[in-house]
Amino acid sequence: MRGSLAALLLLAVGMANAEPGSVEKGRVTFKPLDDQAAIPERYRLAEYTFDYIMTPKRELPVSGITIADLTFPSPVKSPHESNNTVHAEYYRPAGKGPFPGVILLDILDGSQVVSRGLASMFAQNDIAALIIQMPYYGPRRPAGEKIRLLSPNINQTMDNIRQTVLDNRCGVAWLESRPEVNKKKLGIHGTSLGSFMGALTAESEPRLTRVSLLLGGGGLVDAYWEHPQAKPLLAALSTIGITRDVMKAAIAPADPITNAAVLKDKRLLMIAASRDDVVPPAAAKTLWEATGKQKIIWLNATHVGAALFLFEATNQIVKFFKED
Repeated sequence: MRGSLAALLLLAVGMANAEPGSVEKGRVTFKPLDDQAAIPERYRLAEYTFDYIMTPKRELPVSGITIADLTFPSPVKSPHESNNTVHAEYYRPAGKGPFPGVILLDILDGSQVVSRGLASMFAQNDIAALIIQMPYYGPRRPAGEKIRLLSPNINQTMDNIRQTVLDNRCGVAWLESRPEVNKKKLGIHGTSLGSFMGALTAESEPRLTRVSLLLGGGGLVDAYWEHPQAKPLLAALSTIGITRDVMKAAIAPADPITNAAVLKDKRLLMIAASRDDVVPPAAAKTLWEATGKQKIIWLNATHVGAALFLFEATNQIVKFFKED
């Protein structure tokens, strides 16, 4: 795959500063493609017009890839002002395009190291990539606050997941508006936590026709119910009357399995770890089966150990998004 190792090494050793350029300001209107009847109500988004600001950031040496910071207002107003601005990074390939456009979502720690490496390789292979910071990550987290996207507060977590999906739908509209992006080849990729948010977004946004999920799955309650690390928590919950069915109902809106049938009509790539100790392999298998048994690649690794297969996985993902 062209530039695979080189792209990631360029990112690792440092990037040249971009030549001074003008800040781009513009306006995009998100318009739903249909009546959204097939989309869960909590993830529906009415017509929404938003202003954006794109600021040149860096240019990767040799490749001509340019990187810019992008901000736009979230369509959801959370209690924290800093969280109401979406922050993203846009990796634009050299040339005029049109290029496939892909939303990228990061892992739980949110450092963007994984996503930036992927975005660099995407752009090296003529795929425009937009990394979107999820709610309460990076500059979206209020100073001095410990609030996170995921927390024991189920209502707050569900609100944050909803905001994630709606922010991503606006990100898709922004990508679609770019003259260098092929509007018929829009996709989304998520890794670990990002894979769950990516699946929910793809199930809710018809414009996304290609979906890549690395270390994700569905049917979470069933998959974790017998998990050794979950048993102490589940035992405690059972003492207050929270059964498996109660828990399933509570998290159903955030479980990709709930609306998985939608993904049968999209092109889907799943990459899972056969010894995953964070996302049980059963969860990956369940989602794969529910989405029509499309392409799945099994890595002989644990969740963290899958990093050893990053180049192999990334090559597969790039190939997937470039295919006709």
